[in-house]
Amino acid sequence: MTGAHRAQRTQSQAPAAVGPRVRAVTADDTRDLGRALAELLRPGDLVVLSGDLGAGKTTLTQGIGQGLRVRGEVTSPTFVIARVHPPLREGPALVHVDAYRLGCLSEVDDLDLDAGLAESVTVVEWGEGLVEDLASDRLEIRIDRPRGGEAPDGPDPDADEPRSVHFTGYGSRWRDVALPAG
Repeated sequence: MTGAHRAQRTQSQAPAAVGPRVRAVTADDTRDLGRALAELLRPGDLVVLSGDLGAGKTTLTQGIGQGLRVRGEVTSPTFVIARVHPPLREGPALVHVDAYRLGCLSEVDDLDLDAGLAESVTVVEWGEGLVEDLASDRLEIRIDRPRGGEAPDGPDPDADEPRSVHFTGYGSRWRDVALPAG
């Protein structure tokens, strides 16, 4: 975590489920992992994504959106902060949030994410330290990518570099869920 994202957690909670580290070599692998994860998600789920810039958080969310069969292209909501993708069929909407530009808990509160949390799957990029209190149950996903050798204009999220994806579920919702193993 960097800068404003180093908020203290208000309560300590032991993980209910810890999945194995999954290797995703290509962007397609990451989207496939998101589609597999979507099969486990249900309305009310909060997913918190963390990882360096270009690690693949939005790419994973694209796969989740495809798996949930939601309307609209899932792109990074960095400048609009949050996008709602309604379902194309029976199922939950996808609320996709990018908390990178949010500096404090009051800015998260201003988004009023908890208002529609029960009916949607909410995925928050850069949400670590900011959104854990929205739901007693949550799935945290950390994506690590290799460092070094970056392009001059920054990391390429679609570059074929192996990513390591780690799932940690908190709360009773995730206690007996078999998290993706790749």
